[in-house]
Amino acid sequence: MSNRGAGGLLGRRPPEEETGLPKDEIFDLMSNHRRRYTIHHCKQADGPVSLSDLAEQVAAWEKDKSISELGSAERKTVYTSLQQTHLPRLERAGIVTYENGEVELTNQTERLDIYLDIVPENSIPWGVYYLGLSFLSCLVVVGLWMDVLPTGAVPTLVYPTIIIAAFTVSAAYHALANRRYRFENLDEPL
Repeated sequence: MSNRGAGGLLGRRPPEEETGLPKDEIFDLMSNHRRRYTIHHCKQADGPVSLSDLAEQVAAWEKDKSISELGSAERKTVYTSLQQTHLPRLERAGIVTYENGEVELTNQTERLDIYLDIVPENSIPWGVYYLGLSFLSCLVVVGLWMDVLPTGAVPTLVYPTIIIAAFTVSAAYHALANRRYRFENLDEPL
């Protein structure tokens, strides 16, 4: 019996079933920096955010200035763009609610987190890292089978212990790094 079904591989649902949005729509929504900035700022807030505060923060990130350094034209341009284009688009997608000049994220945003993870520049993808670690582990096991590795002075269980420790430390670091690089944990969005 196959593990495929209406829920996809191993019971995992496709993104459109989890978020109500097709994957292409999610990527299209996230392709615009003002929408990403909006989500980022709202994730950092404890509750609803006023449109004027949101526009100021988005303009500040865009212009790489502090809010106090912004001119009124810079604020107004972003305010108008958010009000007329980006917030209605995010609201139609079910990502935010926008009422009475206040913006608030919906629960749908939590389901987008997998698409908002940030991978720092110059980092090795975790899949490649674990593949390399697995390859080295296989070399150690083959070395033990072929009696290439010393086992007289070193107890045989030391090698598997080192392998397990390497995977455990790597997985723990991976989990911490993922938490640190979550979209809402960055000071400024990308």
